[in-house]
Amino acid sequence: MQRNVSVIILVTLFLVTTVLPSAAQKVVINILSPGSLNAENLVQQGRALYEAQKFGDAVKTLELAAANYARNGDQLKLAMTLRNLSLAYQELGLWTEAQEAITKGFKLLENLNNSPESSQILAQTLDVQGHLQLARGQAETALQTWEQAAKIYTQTGDWAKFTRNRIVSAQALQMLGLYTQAKKILTQVQQSLEKQEDSALKSIGLRSLGDVLRIVGDLNESQQVLKQSLKVALSLQANPEIAEALISLANAAQDQGDAQASLDFYRQAAAISIPPTMRIQLLLNQFSFLLKTKQWSSALALVPQVQSEINKLPPSRIAAYAQINFAQNLARLKQEASGIAFSWIDIAHLLAKAIEQTQSLEDKRAESYALGTLGWLYEQTKQFTDAQSLTQKALFIAQSIDASDIGYQWEWQMGRLLKSKGDNKEAISYYSKAIETLQSLRSDLATTNQGIQFTFRESVEPVYRELVELLVETKGNLKPPPDNLRQARFLIETLQLAELDNFFRQACLTAKVEIDQVVEQDQSAAIVYPIILPDRLEVILKLPGQKDLKHYATNIVKQDVERTLEQLQENIPEPHTLRLVQSLSAQVYDWLIRPAEAELGKNEIKTLVFVLDGGLRNIPMASLYDGKQYLIEKYALALTPGLQLFDPKALPKRQLQALTAGLSEARLGFSALPNVERELQAIKLQVEAKVLLNQQFTSEALQNQMKSLPFKVIHLATHGQFSSDVNKTFVLSWDKQIKVNELSDFLRTREENKPEPVELLVLSACETASGDNRAALGLAGVAVRAGARSTLASLWNIDDQSTSILMSHFYQELAKTPNITKAEALRRAQLALLQNPSYQRPRFWAPYVLVGNWL
Repeated sequence: MQRNVSVIILVTLFLVTTVLPSAAQKVVINILSPGSLNAENLVQQGRALYEAQKFGDAVKTLELAAANYARNGDQLKLAMTLRNLSLAYQELGLWTEAQEAITKGFKLLENLNNSPESSQILAQTLDVQGHLQLARGQAETALQTWEQAAKIYTQTGDWAKFTRNRIVSAQALQMLGLYTQAKKILTQVQQSLEKQEDSALKSIGLRSLGDVLRIVGDLNESQQVLKQSLKVALSLQANPEIAEALISLANAAQDQGDAQASLDFYRQAAAISIPPTMRIQLLLNQFSFLLKTKQWSSALALVPQVQSEINKLPPSRIAAYAQINFAQNLARLKQEASGIAFSWIDIAHLLAKAIEQTQSLEDKRAESYALGTLGWLYEQTKQFTDAQSLTQKALFIAQSIDASDIGYQWEWQMGRLLKSKGDNKEAISYYSKAIETLQSLRSDLATTNQGIQFTFRESVEPVYRELVELLVETKGNLKPPPDNLRQARFLIETLQLAELDNFFRQACLTAKVEIDQVVEQDQSAAIVYPIILPDRLEVILKLPGQKDLKHYATNIVKQDVERTLEQLQENIPEPHTLRLVQSLSAQVYDWLIRPAEAELGKNEIKTLVFVLDGGLRNIPMASLYDGKQYLIEKYALALTPGLQLFDPKALPKRQLQALTAGLSEARLGFSALPNVERELQAIKLQVEAKVLLNQQFTSEALQNQMKSLPFKVIHLATHGQFSSDVNKTFVLSWDKQIKVNELSDFLRTREENKPEPVELLVLSACETASGDNRAALGLAGVAVRAGARSTLASLWNIDDQSTSILMSHFYQELAKTPNITKAEALRRAQLALLQNPSYQRPRFWAPYVLVGNWL
């Protein structure tokens, strides 16, 4: 379910007929107090209960209000109450009841005469229906519904509600991967808000916009907008809005890797007088941040304050979630640090209290979360029977309210528990269900703001890896069944796709071809799938013309694999490390290739295509060494983040046309690349090329050239960086850094005008971000998102004449050699350097990798 819409945004969907106390004020409610059965009073109480996250009580109160309005024949207010009721039902996961309330509301409104009041309620009912549709995964339908509401707000001149409507519409566009359109809407929202007088709504709107910009990866712009939100809140001396803006700025600083700034923002927020519900969220964010940054003593010091604030909270969903969050983090602190006074029993009592509260609130979603977390705690203390019983209850509740976003966690937990009991068959069944659920949640997981959930690497990636580990497990001399290997291979491909979704924070990638269609199209290519598991490195090998997959493993712990790969990555670009590089490359060769040498020879394999995992992505496979030869001397090589993502077609044989652009001069803080001009001229000697050099190479000029002519090849010789952070993955033009999403937009615009895709994108002076062991994910991201069939890029930058030699050979082979594949053309170009006495070391010829279609 989509959970990243601001709570304030949802509360403002709630309609009442009179002015209410601020959400920040404490509201004491007694539903059955004398005089409280007046319908308008009930609606007001319903909103107060909703804001206090007492959704079960809100439903009961609003049902009474609806019954009163129905008896009195007040159809307009009944329609208003039904859409409020739908919101409360949605929070409880009661989807059928939520839809029925909306449907009844629409029918009532159809029978009323058109008036400003009925138009307002119709628009807001459409807003709530859009929220329900988005929660049910119907993003496109939700978008259409919100467009209808926006038209009404425009007609009635209600710009505040129009602004909120535009923000949630942009979030739906983002879920659909329509990044440019979402950005356009958000820019319009920002311009509209800046023209308005300072108000709480303006601060909230800007903050919501800043949060959305952070979610889609525009961190610098996000920070600017959030500072505007803070400035407005400060001018109003509105403490809740000030604190919320500071918390959002802390989250943005955290995403930018600025731990100190994040902590400073949290501390500023903590110094402000704010309601208990907001204070506990702030303290829990701060506590989680201290654990994440391993500041154990500071985290320990914060524990009594968090406990004190939790004890002040009245029963509500927010109180229950606070106790769950606190218990999870206390367990982590207990596992990582010494000196914590809390025992496992104390932590269990916290969760038991949360379960009791959720049951009294009749909040099934929160109850499932509390029960499952207590099951997780018992798993940590190895009380597996109790853990399994609690997890089954949590899963049953989650499934009964269709709460898939937490249900998959309990399916995964059941898999782990059954595995610990040795019941691998049932464990595989539950793990498989968890994967199916994750696939159904793909859009939500890609875009969600983490909040109560854990990160992708903690809560999604391990599900895939642990299931692969079970599937390929070898017992004695028994090999894994063929079906297990096929499922494991599919999981590896699916995990690659999930990682890219997480990289872009958008579920924007779709399979283009059947997984084996690619392999069977090239009978001389084999596909190699390595996966790094805790105690071994597994390899699955797909050979052409063979239904069954090959499988082999090396018993080596993950830490040793990662240490070897890090050493190799660090040393291979250096000038005087040849023997060490060969030694380390030989180890990796022994893991990945040596066990398959005989099969590769027997099947006359000429090309190896790797679907790499983890730190292996940072290593050029060309440099693997068998003691006598490098791998590139024996095979053409290519990488792919998944065979389903690239349409396998050979390069057209007609005259190649290339758009080449580069920077040889120092620019925007980046050093000069004096060999770039020579490189571009060398390419022009081999193929027909348009050249944009230095001042000519602006982002606008590049985009215009892409639109104007059907270039098959785009070659960018400029500084660039691949990072695991989408916002730090870019190529440099004369006027700016072109981020990966913007480069994708350039190519998408081209596709609208010229439907034929770019066959080859070349990024010849890029490098992976230092200190980022997942940086090569950025390379895969560029390759996939750019839309080119193939991407040729460098893992590190060698500003040397060797680059122009290699590129000249590469284009010469493509242009002059009949039926040559791109992988073979690159291999011959690399061999030309390897055989040159000046460039024999891997640092010169190894960094170039071909990603995507190798034909």
